[in-house]
Amino acid sequence: MELLAMKGIRKSFSGVSVLNGVDLHVRRGEVHALLGENGAGKSTLMNILTGSYAADAGTVAFDGADLTGASIRAVERAGIAFVHQELNLFNDLLAYENIFLGQEETGPLFSLRKRSMVAKARELFERLGVDIDPMTPVSELKQSQKQLLEISRALFFDAKLLILDEPTTALNTAEVEHLFRIVRGLRDQGTSFIFISHKMPEIFRLCDSYTVLRNGSLVGSGAIADTTPREVTGLMVGATLSERGAWEPRETGEVVLTLDHYSGPGFADVSMEVSRGQVIGLTGLMGCGSTELMQCLFGIGRPTGGSASVRGRRLRGGSIHEAMKAGVAMLPSDRKENSVVPDMSLLENMYLSEHVLSARRPRISRRRERERFERYQGLLSIKANSCDDSILSLSGGNQQKVFMARWLNTDAEILLLDNPTQGIDVGAKAEIYHLILDLAREGRTVLINTLEIPELREVADVCYVLYEGRVVRRLEHDEIDERTVMLYSTNSVQDDQPVETSE
Repeated sequence: MELLAMKGIRKSFSGVSVLNGVDLHVRRGEVHALLGENGAGKSTLMNILTGSYAADAGTVAFDGADLTGASIRAVERAGIAFVHQELNLFNDLLAYENIFLGQEETGPLFSLRKRSMVAKARELFERLGVDIDPMTPVSELKQSQKQLLEISRALFFDAKLLILDEPTTALNTAEVEHLFRIVRGLRDQGTSFIFISHKMPEIFRLCDSYTVLRNGSLVGSGAIADTTPREVTGLMVGATLSERGAWEPRETGEVVLTLDHYSGPGFADVSMEVSRGQVIGLTGLMGCGSTELMQCLFGIGRPTGGSASVRGRRLRGGSIHEAMKAGVAMLPSDRKENSVVPDMSLLENMYLSEHVLSARRPRISRRRERERFERYQGLLSIKANSCDDSILSLSGGNQQKVFMARWLNTDAEILLLDNPTQGIDVGAKAEIYHLILDLAREGRTVLINTLEIPELREVADVCYVLYEGRVVRRLEHDEIDERTVMLYSTNSVQDDQPVETSE
């Protein structure tokens, strides 16, 4: 039975068509994948569905009622909830307070019925199998718990359709499995989901049907059982991807980065030598220490033992400016918290780091910076109308490309990339992979931290697997596979298996 029917949806901004007569149909009790590259129109379509935008043409029907042009509040009352990739929770409030925010239970003289709300929140968590204490401040929850809290809040108010936007981006394998169990259980009870993701394995494990958008148009839809990841990817990017992976063996140069029993907050006793033009992968479960290792190298943290040297020059740590002067750059994983400067334009966001390095030359040549921006815009396929637009006007994936350009603009020799393709579509991912390898061929050295093993297969010459802050295995490119990495990431190594910790 059909729950949602969006027909002939059209939308333009400033004369530019974003949606061209798109249809979307979701049945009751199904998980429906909404797919497409960044800029394909997915977010605009969902914003129209949830009442944030008004469509220029088309109709929206939900559960037998006409929701065309409905307000955000009317859509919520109808039973549609949007769980965004960047979660809308208040860290200073308790878990139960986030659930009841704006709809608190009150008693005489408007006093809050705290005991009742806590009890109902606890009952909800137990029913969903969510391990959260209602009295815990949200700031103390793990990212996976925050994701489940947002879903719980939507379900508490009887959402019939949940839109999940890249819900697994910050989750490890076990947390993804837990989320999927909850989604499947709710689906079997009649709840419907729109699942937005760029991860094909997850889509084909979880979803029942799919709709693909490209350049604002509907290019395909149907049952997941009747298609393949390759066919869906071809619809998304408009062409069949090459069978050949991005990685190829190549010569590397002299050693440029040396870690000698390097230790710091969250990691310990890491030793490695990294050559000019080499791509090193770091991986493990969430919280394994790889992010902290990168942060310490970039001066965000201060080492507690051992040493790190760039071309024989020791990094003291604790100073980002010192790391930048040594030719080290870092792209952090959480762009919203650590990369976006919301009050600046695309151009200003791009040249920010380079200007910090050349601060003794206070005058900025906008002509030169515009030329650089145009070069990187073409290189990275950044979808933007003007470099003077706000950084917030871009999709998450295109924002990430701007931040890649920010660090390339500094001519840094060593690039630390922490989950660089987070929230980026499959087409743009391939571009990033080839870009990383092009940079390596030019003599840049890249350390990439990712939880996605296929990414390491695409780019890494060598992969270091970490467990609880320590390197437990060094893998050559041909040894990198899901089973081997997970074996060491989860500390499931048999006693008779050798463990390599350094070159």
